Amino acid sequence: MAERQISLPAKLINGGVAGLIGVTCVFPIDLAKTRLQNQQNGSRLYTSMSDCLVRTIRSDGIFGMYRGAAVNLTLVTPEKAIKLAANDFFRHHLSQDEQKLTLFREMLAGCGAGTCQVIITTPMEMLKIQLQDAGRIEAQRKMAGAGGPLGDHVKRKPPTALQLSRELLKRRGIAGLYKGLGATLLRDVPFSIIYFPLFANLNSWGCGGSEGPGPFYVSFVSGCIAGSTAAVAVNPVDVIKTRLQSLTRGCQEDTYTGVADCIRKILRNEGPSAFLKGAYCRALVIAPLFGIAQVVYFLGVGEFIVSHLP
Repeated sequence: MAERQISLPAKLINGGVAGLIGVTCVFPIDLAKTRLQNQQNGSRLYTSMSDCLVRTIRSDGIFGMYRGAAVNLTLVTPEKAIKLAANDFFRHHLSQDEQKLTLFREMLAGCGAGTCQVIITTPMEMLKIQLQDAGRIEAQRKMAGAGGPLGDHVKRKPPTALQLSRELLKRRGIAGLYKGLGATLLRDVPFSIIYFPLFANLNSWGCGGSEGPGPFYVSFVSGCIAGSTAAVAVNPVDVIKTRLQSLTRGCQEDTYTGVADCIRKILRNEGPSAFLKGAYCRALVIAPLFGIAQVVYFLGVGEFIVSHLP
């Protein structure tokens, strides 16, 4: 099936619109995923995704579920634009000398897309995770201070993305925003290698092999299936990335010097099952996120907007 050619501005608009809609819909589940992945066996605050969301609403209100969303909504536009546009770019150039892309070349295109996106993804995830996890840290602090001085029960104002950025830049420079870069690459490159070929083949199968974009529901279902499959497959690396990018903890066993140290401490203290923490939340986040993204992309929202610009 020939690759559909879309102008670069339309690709960027498609990726941006898809990201904004998707993040707005699934962000509360993503917040629950982050907090579930970060809690240790000895200091469990939440028993499930629903328990986490209920506790968050009780302590911070409805908008508490969107803590850190501003960072995502600001940076998800360039992130999704880069990811989807880069995959199209690599698929186009890898298919110039043959009628249909082989599976290996589809995986190679996905690898290129995943590598390109970490430029935006790493600082976005770094800030988002720290903002999302601030509520869990505050809840732990209040539990530890129960029965202590009155000051332990005073609710502290959570840090803002700007405050966190300034602190990280001041203490560590630009490298501070790219903490966990290696883990992000280990997550996003395999994710894209799995996701893009799987989506392309599911979408082609749903369209009966015909050329051009299929019905919106085929794109949506294909995006959901491919996204959730890839998300669960790379969840162990997502746990590692989340731990590395989270707020600094007080206990030595809860701080990590790198990917290898994080893996070793998680295995020793929590066992192999810890790498599956938040897997179902991540699948629930990624499935509609990429389903929506592919619907926006294949409906041609970007092309429509570009064609009506003066």
